[in-house]
Amino acid sequence: MRRLWPLTGRGTGALVLAVGCLIAAGELGLVELLYFGVLLLAVLAAAILSLFLTRRTGAVERTMTPESVGVGETAVVTARVTVRTAVPTPPGTWRDGLPAGLAGEAAGAFPPLASGLRGSQRVIERSYTVTGVSRGVHAIGPFDLTTTDPFGLARRRTVRTEPTQITVTPAVVDLPGLPDAAGASGGSRLTVDLHLGQGADNLVARPYQSGDSMRRIHWRATAHRDELMVRQEEQESTPEATVVLDLGALRWSTEAMAAPGADDAFETGVSTCVSVVARLVRDGYSVDVVDSDGETLADRIDASEMVEVDALITRFATLLARPDDHLPRLAPVFTGGMSGPVVLIVGRLDPTDIASIAPIAHHSTLPMVLAVTPRADALTAAEDAGWHAAAIPVGGDPAAAWADVGRRLAGDRVG
Repeated sequence: MRRLWPLTGRGTGALVLAVGCLIAAGELGLVELLYFGVLLLAVLAAAILSLFLTRRTGAVERTMTPESVGVGETAVVTARVTVRTAVPTPPGTWRDGLPAGLAGEAAGAFPPLASGLRGSQRVIERSYTVTGVSRGVHAIGPFDLTTTDPFGLARRRTVRTEPTQITVTPAVVDLPGLPDAAGASGGSRLTVDLHLGQGADNLVARPYQSGDSMRRIHWRATAHRDELMVRQEEQESTPEATVVLDLGALRWSTEAMAAPGADDAFETGVSTCVSVVARLVRDGYSVDVVDSDGETLADRIDASEMVEVDALITRFATLLARPDDHLPRLAPVFTGGMSGPVVLIVGRLDPTDIASIAPIAHHSTLPMVLAVTPRADALTAAEDAGWHAAAIPVGGDPAAAWADVGRRLAGDRVG
């Protein structure tokens, strides 16, 4: 808690007048001026005592709705101030300190308070709206409350320094669905389509074996074969996709390793990553999120589990780039078998990088590369190697690049 000059402009004027009266009383020998000067000093002392001895400001608690805010989104912060006063106080002013990662007008009028002779505490709530500016965990505070005495002579400034941590998550863009992407690449829509029109009569039956459940007996096939037949279990595979976010600092900048929000290009990449994950999960994929060297960035997110997507978004609020260049180590992660969609999100992409990632296109049913700062004809070289490639401008909308890939996919299938 720190204090300024305790008198207002009116109180300072009264103090100057009181001192002047005391001096003049001594020089002129006027007792009346002496009485008047002493009276002013007494009033000023009473005003100061009414604030500093009979009034207490307790802790400040803040809550935000929702609990975290995305970049470009808004939330409401409510500050609850505990106050106890033995004398009535006129209106005051309050201000809450906002970090650079949040924008808003956190200031206003503080209501007048009646006396509380029994010493009961009262909670005053002040609310304001904030907008997420940059990704990261930011601290709101201190809370600055300035009040005056009933005569407006003295003021008290109370600064509560308890900070409140607020998480600003990366921006999530609603991406359009790719035309027939899930069906063409092993997604859940393919599983649904393959079972359309299939009833119990179309299931494959096999002879009964010891240990089979009697509930699986296929009675029609049993009557036809004159031996116990059971329904063959359906062989369903869970559609899987992999989202690769290249965290190599050489693909972004050294600022991307320092703090969230320091590199605009990296922020675009992180936003694109969480947006793609959200789209794929909604489309029915189980999604793995990895770095370009294969390091896992999050636990696998099951299809349609948007709660897990929200957890990923919150976790990525503090994600930073890592030293070195990881992209040349990506290809071995996908060798040895066929995988579902692979979406590579990278910052700088050079034409010379395509040779190292070209083998991945032959091990994925839908290889996509989204580059924030592609160089020269890197995207053309990626297309020639079998990738579906698009550029995302720094600070731009990834939905445009995603939709561009979708249009080309649709054109390829028509052709």
